Amino acid sequence: MNSRIIRDNLPADASVPAANDDLPAAAPTVDLGDNRLYINRELSQLQFNIRVLDQALDERTPLLERLKFLLIFSRNMDEFFEIRVAGLKGQIALDHELIGADGIAPRRALAEISEIAHKQIERQYAMLNGRILPELVAHGIRIVRRTQWTHKQKLWVRRYFREEVAPLVTPIGLDPTHPFPLLVNKSLNFIVRLEGVDAFGRDSGLAIVPAPRVLPRLIRLPLEICEGGDNYVLLSSMLHAHAEELFPGMQVLGCYQFRLTRNADLTLDPEDVEDLALALRGELYSRRFGDAVRLEVADNCPKDLAEYLLRQFGLNESELYEVNGPVNLARLFRIANEAGYPQLQYPSFTPVLPRVLKHTEDLFQVIGRQDVLLLHPYESFAPVVDLLRQAAKDPQVLAIKQTLYRTGANSEIVDALVDAARAGKEVTAVVELRARFDEESNLTLASRLQQAGAMVIYGVVGIKTHAKLMLIQRREGNRLVRYAHMGTGNYHTGNARLYTDYSLLTSDQALCDDVHRLFSQLTGMGKVLRMKKLLHAPFTLKKALLEMIGCETAHAAAGKPAQIILKVNALTEPKLIRALYKASIAGVQIDLIVRGVCCLRPGVEGVSQNIRVRSVIGRFLEHSRVYWFANDGEPQLYLASADLMERNLDRRVESAFPVEGKKLQQRVREVLQLYLDDNASALLMQPDGQYLAPTLAPGETACNVQSRLLEKLCGAVAAATA
Repeated sequence: MNSRIIRDNLPADASVPAANDDLPAAAPTVDLGDNRLYINRELSQLQFNIRVLDQALDERTPLLERLKFLLIFSRNMDEFFEIRVAGLKGQIALDHELIGADGIAPRRALAEISEIAHKQIERQYAMLNGRILPELVAHGIRIVRRTQWTHKQKLWVRRYFREEVAPLVTPIGLDPTHPFPLLVNKSLNFIVRLEGVDAFGRDSGLAIVPAPRVLPRLIRLPLEICEGGDNYVLLSSMLHAHAEELFPGMQVLGCYQFRLTRNADLTLDPEDVEDLALALRGELYSRRFGDAVRLEVADNCPKDLAEYLLRQFGLNESELYEVNGPVNLARLFRIANEAGYPQLQYPSFTPVLPRVLKHTEDLFQVIGRQDVLLLHPYESFAPVVDLLRQAAKDPQVLAIKQTLYRTGANSEIVDALVDAARAGKEVTAVVELRARFDEESNLTLASRLQQAGAMVIYGVVGIKTHAKLMLIQRREGNRLVRYAHMGTGNYHTGNARLYTDYSLLTSDQALCDDVHRLFSQLTGMGKVLRMKKLLHAPFTLKKALLEMIGCETAHAAAGKPAQIILKVNALTEPKLIRALYKASIAGVQIDLIVRGVCCLRPGVEGVSQNIRVRSVIGRFLEHSRVYWFANDGEPQLYLASADLMERNLDRRVESAFPVEGKKLQQRVREVLQLYLDDNASALLMQPDGQYLAPTLAPGETACNVQSRLLEKLCGAVAAATA
């Protein structure tokens, strides 16, 4: 296979994230502050979204999973506009433009984003209409368009509309007494052109019809009026077909769907917040009505109506997206998640238990003897939940402390904490209310825990608590013994089946003491407490990483073998990037496995020729963070909650915990090697920011890391093997 760009029909100039002219030539003395050595953060994130969209083209992947990737792209783009684009627009509006290491001003970034996003969204709908939907039809899954309805289907749709839809719809005629309505973020709406005079003599000619948010956007047609398979009708099609019933006596000249994306970031001023939970509830309401950032309209919407909508929302033409299909594709997840088509989905598998945990009822006894390392989703998350359940029931357990970032108010984790509190144990939960888009759920779980008698702490105002920690204190004889869980992922049992993450269960005294100190810092007040083994942001983590990179640099300069492997979701921190560049110049071999945003340019002669960057996107969301340093033959290995971003290292409470013992270290190192050997799902980043598939040598065997791990740990064979 020749080296190729996965997005084979994407113009090369649209895929390069802000190259800032030509790359700097090699020089004896390199200016590591040269902005051409850094990629813009927003443009890099946009490239990650494109890599997700590319998965929808991979015919090795089951069809419904390809549809999911196409829909995940929609969700990712929604958040990208709600947060990243909104942030850039906000800087411009406040005349406070921040320019990062890449040297690109927000105005230029927005222009490049608009150009790339328009092409990719057009490409997304072309994929949907030209490839995904026709292939679904071939398997008996149809979205039946209005022009395809049979007589029986028309009758059924009319009855459904009149009984289920029309009673909930509130059409709004536009006139001086009915000004343009305030529309909710990402809601489905229609602009309707009318002719005629209504009962009150009004003839404005325009109306807005908000689709009721309580109604499903995709309705299944009954089997008896279809010719087999699964058949669906879009709510938007129903509203289009029966728009005249909403305006009796008027003539509907046109009905066009549109959707507005708003700024959904929350802004809380720490100095003005006395009650974080109360302030956050108010912010959650305002999120629905933030400043407009994007307008999506059906591509058959007349130009004058599109321009009218742009004026209403204060947007310009570059912020208009005309789409050939539903304006909210994420609503099609109902089809993607259909359980009746196993041949169109990834094969199911059962997460396994490590041998040491099989046939045991006392987890404290096992963890008291040895550390237990779990790799999710291949290995079960159940031991983490079971440990908490056992602690809740165990009369010898006196106290439980836990951080909760994304968990779910009705999760098994929260159930166990509630049971523990009701049993009279000292339960402390550090709940991060500001976990983006999970704020409402976290408010609910905080209330539930408080009602059960648990102590709920909201962390530190202005600094998110992102560390994943659980501490259990148990009386054993005449002494108190601590047990801890530390993880790279959230305490969410659903995510543990979809995300790759590590869990460490330990009774190591020094580590458990460190976790206790970290909880003390979060719940109380005082100076920074000294840790024995744990690295924690915003205090020691970045400094320690820079020191470990510096040590590898020194080893290479002394002629010793030196190597760094980092696996993270994102790499944006300029100081770390500069340190990695220095290490590369000194001869350190550096492999970066970065799923998403990467602002470092690999392969630049004289600067980063010893750095390789790869991105793996596949069945599971690559979420684990691993830091590995060769350290002159005595490897240092940390698992962490933190990505290598400014926000994680400077403005969050994060933890990185060591993996000790040659057996466990070797296990993690072998998994890292599988990522480096992946030549089937990995994409290799080029100096210009493009991502290419690796070239397979003649006779070389394809390796897909996720498939290999499924086979190795679960005995399962993945459908997406190359």
